[in-house]
Amino acid sequence: MSEVLASTENQILTLTLNRPAKQNAITRDMYQALANAINEAQNDFGIRAVLVTSSSENFTAGNDLYDFLNVAPHEESSPVMNFLHAIHNLAKPLLAAVSGNAVGIGTTMLFHCDVVVASPTTKFSMPFVNLGLVPEAGSSLLFPRLVGHQRASKVFLAGEPFGAEDALDFGLIAEISYKPIDSAKAIAEKIASQPPNAVIQTKALLKSELHEKVSAVMRAEGELFQMALQSDEAREAFMNFLAKKGK
Repeated sequence: MSEVLASTENQILTLTLNRPAKQNAITRDMYQALANAINEAQNDFGIRAVLVTSSSENFTAGNDLYDFLNVAPHEESSPVMNFLHAIHNLAKPLLAAVSGNAVGIGTTMLFHCDVVVASPTTKFSMPFVNLGLVPEAGSSLLFPRLVGHQRASKVFLAGEPFGAEDALDFGLIAEISYKPIDSAKAIAEKIASQPPNAVIQTKALLKSELHEKVSAVMRAEGELFQMALQSDEAREAFMNFLAKKGK
């Protein structure tokens, strides 16, 4: 069974992370599948919006750490960067429905979404420093813009997770729902029913101030991420994490 499921209904492309045994930890193949589907949706007039969700309780445990240890993931042509470029450059509305754990990329990808709906029990975390790494996906720019330097520093530097109520307060999500997929689909259908060119142009205007800045920050983050990943500090942190996980 595919680890990324794709289905289209009511002009909405739904991409579902489907690796429940690993809490939907994302592999290189999954990143590329997501990137390919999003890029195809960009050029498909029949698709009016894209929704990302999961087939199980947890949205995603983040990156598959074994992939990270084997191959540098943030080279410009890597599947990770292909995915990040796809969500950053998608002209059509991008939505997400999340629940359970939303770790690392499971949180940072949401900064590129136009609407996010989360379950009340969702736990967001960006534990990059914990692993000897730096933020990704433009989050070092976008998160402080949302919440201010102090709160962003507390989350990033201390590696502190936060819940759905804080995410709503931060402006990271638009809504809390006990049925996040149903709620997100209802919003996506409303958007899909609007004049499509007006929707695309409005999204472009909303993102215009920061779009190029985010692109530049993503490149810088990617370079620093690769350097950090090759450090002894990161290797030790990864090994400690995997040792704890294996107990």
